[in-house]
Amino acid sequence: QVQLVESGGGLVQAGGSLRLSCAASGRTFSSYAMGWFRQAPGKEREFVAAISWSRGTTYYADSVKGRFTISRDNAKITVYLQMNSLKPEDTAVYYCAQAIGTTYVRVRARDYDYWGQGTQVTVSS
Repeated sequence: QVQLVESGGGLVQAGGSLRLSCAASGRTFSSYAMGWFRQAPGKEREFVAAISWSRGTTYYADSVKGRFTISRDNAKITVYLQMNSLKPEDTAVYYCAQAIGTTYVRVRARDYDYWGQGTQVTVSS
C-alpha cells in the first residue's frame, strides 16, 4: 500500500504563489508517474500536471502551462507543484496521485492507483 500526503495549500491573493508538496510512503515501485489533479465545487476532477519519476518527463494542462511547475525529490520521494500567478479560477482541492508500473506521464485520473486526501487552494480576487 502507498500513502500520499499533500501539504502547502492555503489562501492567497490573485497573482500570488503557493507550493504544494506530496510525500509518498509505504510500498515502493521501480517505475511510476506522479500527478496533480484538482476539483472545484460542482466540477469534475481535472488533470493539472504530471511527471514520470524515472524519466523526469513533465506534462501540463493548457490552463496552467507557464504558471505551474511540477518537480520531484528522489531522495525524499516527494513531488512538488509550484504555482505562480495564481488566478481565482485555480481555486480547488488539489490532489496528488501515483500511477504505478509506468515510465511515462499519465493524464487520466483512471490511470492512477493511489490518491492523497487533498489540500484546499483558495485564490481571492
